[in-house]
This record gives sequence, C-alpha cells and structure tokens, in this order.
Amino acid sequence: MARKPPTESGKSVPKKPAAPARKAPAAANSKPEQRETPVTQILIEDDRTGMTVPVLKRALLDNLAYLQAKDTNTWTALDRFKAIATTVRDRLVRRWIETQKAYYDKDAKRVYYLSAEFLLGRSLANNMINLGIYDECREVFQELGVDLAEALDQEPDAGLGNGGLGRLAACYLDSMASLAIPGMGYGIRYEFGIFEQKIQGGYQVESPDNWLRLGNPWEITRPEYSVRVQFGGRTEAYLDVDGNFRIRWVDSNDVLAVPYDTPIAGYGNNTVNNLRLWRARAQQELDFSEFDQGDYEIAVQAKTLSENISKVLYPNDNSMQGKELRLKQQYFFVSATVQDIVRRYLKTNKTFKDFPNKVTMQLNDTHPTLAIPELLRLLLDVHRLTWNEAWDITWRSFGYTNHTLLPEALEKWPVSFLERLLPRHLELIYEINSRFLEEVRRRNPGRDDLQRKLSLVEEQPRMIRMAHLAVVGSYSVNGVAELHTKLLGSRVLPEFAELYPERFNNKTNGVTPRRWIKQSNPPLAALLDEVCGPGWVTDLDKLKALESKADDATFQKRFAAIKLENKTRLASVIKDHTGIEVSTDSMFDVQIKRFHEYKRQHLNALHIVYLYNRIKRNPDAPFVPRTFVFAGKSAPGYAMAKLVIKLINSIGSVINADPVVRDRLKVVFLENYSVSLAEQIIPGADLSEQISTAGYEASGTGNMKFALNGALTIGTLDGANVEIRQRVGDQNFFLFGLKAEEVVDLKARGYKPYTYYESDPNLRQVLDMIARNRFSPGEPGVFNPLLAELLGADRFMVLADFAAYVTCQERVERAFTEKADWTRKAIRNVARTGYFSSDRAVREYAEEIWEVDSIPVHLEEYHQA
Repeated sequence: MARKPPTESGKSVPKKPAAPARKAPAAANSKPEQRETPVTQILIEDDRTGMTVPVLKRALLDNLAYLQAKDTNTWTALDRFKAIATTVRDRLVRRWIETQKAYYDKDAKRVYYLSAEFLLGRSLANNMINLGIYDECREVFQELGVDLAEALDQEPDAGLGNGGLGRLAACYLDSMASLAIPGMGYGIRYEFGIFEQKIQGGYQVESPDNWLRLGNPWEITRPEYSVRVQFGGRTEAYLDVDGNFRIRWVDSNDVLAVPYDTPIAGYGNNTVNNLRLWRARAQQELDFSEFDQGDYEIAVQAKTLSENISKVLYPNDNSMQGKELRLKQQYFFVSATVQDIVRRYLKTNKTFKDFPNKVTMQLNDTHPTLAIPELLRLLLDVHRLTWNEAWDITWRSFGYTNHTLLPEALEKWPVSFLERLLPRHLELIYEINSRFLEEVRRRNPGRDDLQRKLSLVEEQPRMIRMAHLAVVGSYSVNGVAELHTKLLGSRVLPEFAELYPERFNNKTNGVTPRRWIKQSNPPLAALLDEVCGPGWVTDLDKLKALESKADDATFQKRFAAIKLENKTRLASVIKDHTGIEVSTDSMFDVQIKRFHEYKRQHLNALHIVYLYNRIKRNPDAPFVPRTFVFAGKSAPGYAMAKLVIKLINSIGSVINADPVVRDRLKVVFLENYSVSLAEQIIPGADLSEQISTAGYEASGTGNMKFALNGALTIGTLDGANVEIRQRVGDQNFFLFGLKAEEVVDLKARGYKPYTYYESDPNLRQVLDMIARNRFSPGEPGVFNPLLAELLGADRFMVLADFAAYVTCQERVERAFTEKADWTRKAIRNVARTGYFSSDRAVREYAEEIWEVDSIPVHLEEYHQA
C-alpha cells in the first residue's frame, strides 16, 4: 500500500477532498468576483537562513526530501545527521558570503594560516553552538521524536591531523572567526587520516581512516580555482623581451591541485571564515592510447601517482619513497596555496608593493617552509620582479611558529631530493643562502664557525635545514610557551636569536573554550553561566569569578557533583569501548596524547606496576583506588613508542584480571584516540598526567584543557606546565622531576641510568618483573628493546625521575582523600586558567605579529519581500 504524504511532524495527513468543479468563465461585462481580504498576513522566514524552531524544522525536512530523497518513514540516523548538517550549513553559507564581502569592501589585510594538519574533530555540534541554535535544533529533534545525540554521533572526526599541532590550528581558526579577524586556513584534504587504531593482543594495529567514506556535508568544491603544481623537470636561462636575464622551469611533471572549502564559524557573531584544503588530481586521468592497447595499469598510472600526494596524512617515512612523498606533499600544499594567495591579492592590486601590507602568512611549524622559495619563484619568474624587490616582499610576508625542541624534528631534506623534484627551488635556496651568509660575514668578520652553524645547507651529508630557511625568510619567529621560547633562543637556534633578536617572541598556546568547555562539558558550562555570566565563552578571564566560591562548601558540593556526572559518563564510555567496569569512586588518572618516548607514558606504566606490587605485598593495607586511562597513537614506524603501547596493555591485562586487586586498580586503554573521544574523557578526569622530560615539550595544550575542566595536574616544569603552575599556584599543582637545566647538566656529567636501577629496590623490582615476562608470559623477551633503552641510554631520563614521581604520586593520594580540599584545588584550577584561551593567543598574534584588525560582519534582519 502506498504511503501517505508526511506532514512536518512526519505523521500522515487526511486525504484532501475532491476539488470542486471549475466554474464557467464570467461574461465580459460582469463584475469581477469579490475576494475576501485576509485578516492576518502570514510571514514565512527563509528556509535557508531562518533560525527559529519552525523554520529549522521545515528546512530539515526539505533537505531530507530534496537532497537525500528520504522521508521520516525511511530515514536513518545517518540521514538525520546529513539533513541537520545541511540545514546548519545553509545558515553558515549566508554568513560565509557576507564575511568575504565585508573583507573585500574594507580591502582588509588577510591572515593566511598554513598548516600540514587541522585536527577539526566533529563540526556539527560546534557549528550549532557558534551559531546559537543548538537548543533550537534539539527542540526540532524532540518534536520529530528522534534523538539529536544519535545524529551527532554519526559524524566522523575529520581525519586531517595527528596531535597537538593540528588541534592548535583548529582552535586558532575558531578564535580568528570568533574575533572577526580576516583569516583563512590552508592545508591538504587528506583522503585518509593518520590511521584508524585497533589494539589487538596489546599491539597497535593500523588500518586506513576512511573519514570521507560517507561524504562530507561541510565542504564545497571550487574547481574553478584549481592550480597547476610542478615537479621535476629542469631550469633554463633566457632573456625576456626587455633583455633581462630570467630563469624558467620546464619539462616538469604537473599535478592539479583542486580546492575544497570548509566554513569556520565564529561564536556569537556573523563571521564565517574559510578553510581551504587541496586535493591532488592528475592533469590527465587516463592515457587513452595505452588504455586502447590494453595496458590498463599504465593507462591510469599518472592518476595514481598524482593522487597519492593527498592520499594519506604523514606517510611512513622509514623508506626513501615515503620521505619523497612527504616532500611532495609539503610542496604541493604550499605551491597551490601561495599561487592562490597571489591570485586573491591581484584581484584588488595591480602591483606587489603593498603585498606585505595586505598579506601575512603564518607557517605552523616547518612543514610549510617551502612557501618561502615558492613565493620568491612566483615573484621572480612569473611576475618578473628584481631579486631585491622579490626578496624584500617575501621575508616581510611570513611569520614562523616553531613547535619543537627535538633536533630530529627540525626538518631537513636531502639536497638530492630537491635536485630531482624541485630544481628551481634548490637554486633559489642556494642564492638565499649565499646572500644571507654574506650578511653574516659582513656583520661577524672572521667567524667561519658561525657561518657553518647558520648556513641553510648542512654539508655532511648535504641537507637543506628547513628551520633555518624559515627563520631567514620570516619577519617573526615565535615559540609557543615561555620556557619553549627561552630554550628556542638559547639551545635550538641560539645563533639566529643573536643575529635577529627582534624577530624572536613568545606566543603561549591556548585552546578554544567553545569546544573544550561549552561543548564537551555542558554541566560545567551551565555552572559558569550562572556564576561568571555567559560572557565567559568569549572572555575566559571572567572565570576569575569562581575564586570567591572555592571555599564555599555548598558550591564545592555542586562542583563535585558535576565532576561525578562526568566521571559516570566516562565510565560508560570505558565500558562500551573495552568491556571494563570501573568505579567512579576511584581517582580517574588520565594520560591521553600522542605516544612518544619524551612524553613518558612508560614512566606512568612503571608507576602502575609499583602500585600493583604494593597491593600484592599487603592486600589489606589502605589504598586509594585508581583508574588509569590511556589513549593515543604512535607513528606507524616508531617501534619504541608502539612497544610502550604494548607494555601498557600487557600490564593492564594482568592487573585487571587479578582478583587480589579487585576495584583498587584498573588500567584502561581507549583505542583510536580522536578529538571526539578527548571531549568525553577530559571532563571526567581527576588527575592530568603531564610528565614529559623537562626541556622537550614545546607547550602542550592537553594540560590546559584538563585544568580548565577541573582536573589537577601532576607534571614536570616543561612546556606550558610552567605557566599553568604559576597561575594556579604551587599548592594546586603536583610538581616533580628534574628541571630542563638539570637534565642538560646530568647528561653533560655522564648520566648512568643503571645506577638508579641498582640503588632503588622498588624500581629494580618493577623492571625485573618486566624482564622476567611477568606481563608477557606468552611472548618472552618482547620488552627487551625497551628495557635495553632504559638501562642503557635512557635518553628521556625515565629512571632518573622515577623515585621523585613515586613520591609525588603519594602526595596525590593523600590529597585525593581530602575531598573538600581536592575540590577547592580543582575550582581554583578552573578559575585561574582563563589565560590559556586561544582567543588571548590569537589576539596577541593579531596585534603583535600580523598587525590586522577585526572586521565585524553585519547581517540585515529578515524582512518579507
């Protein structure tokens, strides 16, 4: 039987009565029929732009019908997600267009944020919150008898990043839009994200993260702005029509870069900025002659090779092919981006004299550094400026953010790669280096050692130092925490800091309160609305109003009840993901981040074994119950970090199954860490583990998110931990471990980790248990490489800090038993960490580096035509 047509509520309507017979036409001289004047005028707001519940509901049902060919009798949760997403996108589009018009009308200076990663997470809830229609959308779903949360869960995390670098970029885009700063992000539209992580037998197993498999409702393809990106070939000299010596790049293998645009909504304003991501396509997708002859694989070979460039985020670079693909990714992204920026600039300018006054490009770490010689190439070879003109424009147009203190993370590329793939850029880098070293010689005569240290080219083996190129080619170089910036100038790039002191500055990282409190922790957000006023969402300094409530016993109970609610939610997530039941009365001790030896997840694991031994020695002794929660991914080629993941899971398997332990100790590893998983974990944490070796973490942003959500921190004086401790107060932060200068000093004196093993019986027992396969009975010797590193070099001072870590954790235990005092400390953490807003950080960039102004966007209110 055919279904009856649905109404807005999805219910069938009665069949319409038959239409009356048509009247005969009136005679020519008869009076016109009198029509009744309507008593009221019905105003209908535009379905594409209206923000009220009836209009949103009507729009959702229209999108369901006309974009998805479904109705409410057949829709699935995925259909509901797509329908509400396109409904929300319609509201963004109006503001998106008006935003670009406002920038164009004001001829505003633009900020272009170049990043290899943008870890956006899910966009639907964030967009609804920023537009101010979250509650209206929830009401629409209630009227339709379906669950909004179920639809929100259908959205995959955008697989465009790996860790803190990409998440910071996403926070900064959010803040630029919320501050109405004329900004735009540029990156790569990776077809597959970093990877999907499964834990099998305790090991990390990687599979493709096909985050686009169900489509992406947020992006709009812009094929009309596709650009050609060159690789390989050769350069040749010629004289132009005016007799000037010129270089051109010829016989190259070209790839097409196709842009996809994603709207980035500001909170509580009408600004919607743009994130432009590039997809690689072949210039010719099919060699028809080869296909016609039956060579089908060869016929599509060019398509495959071209599209590999944007296929996967960070291909494994343990092979030469992987390294080469990474270099191609970086150049593909910056070439397309710089060409696009130049095109946009020339729409309103006829010469390049104002380029640095209208354009600033921020390099988010060294990955986009090839943008510097690419802009220089375009100005010299395409637009035919002189060297002095082109170089002056180039270095005044870039800012460089450094994100690492690890020497191995400061990118270097073999000269042979650039000779083969980017011959023109290698020539330009050599010329930049020659002129730069001449400046160094002039300013520091007789300092040959200084020239060697500062050169853009490392001689043995011959490599291009990308961080050096970034500093020479930028007007600003910033670190991302006070300690990091200090070490950047004293340890990593000291000669450059001495040469260009005016370029070096600090911009401590921040996180967006829209996602990391309002979206991820609604109960706390509601409490903040009540105490601080709703303005805290865009002015996080207003959290200081909580200070006066820290000693209020009634308020402490309300705050503690919110933490318990979030822990209950997290316990449910743990049960759903792992099958492990955990007690919300236990301390939720959380370490979630990318796996790396310097982040020292293995120090945490050794402490867990120490606690296990305490229980086994005396099962009846008092013990503060703990649930240890881990999440994070290791790079596929990083064997030692993957072994740490295996160790944690192996320890957990033994402890969780031991009846003597019962609920006093649980170890949980939540696989496939993502932004949306972090949103569920962070609000429920009691203790935040920020235990990296001092002097190795640039900043961190997880430490900020935990503190803002009322977790206390155990940590070293590393990265932004230093500033968090300064602001929350020593008594509200659990500090342990060597300081950065003590790490350097100990290494200089000859660090011998084995002596710590010999002198500390607790440490010796823990390591011996691992060595004797207590946690790997079926895989004897599996952890030997990790033990050899710890007892041999121990580059990240795990054994040196073990005893201090154990002692500090005992302080944590005692503090956790004093519930009122613990809650007081947690409230003060929230109240005193408003500084760590990405709004504050972006405002500092805008005022002190970019020199850009906010451009408010005004929308006319709806008026019926």
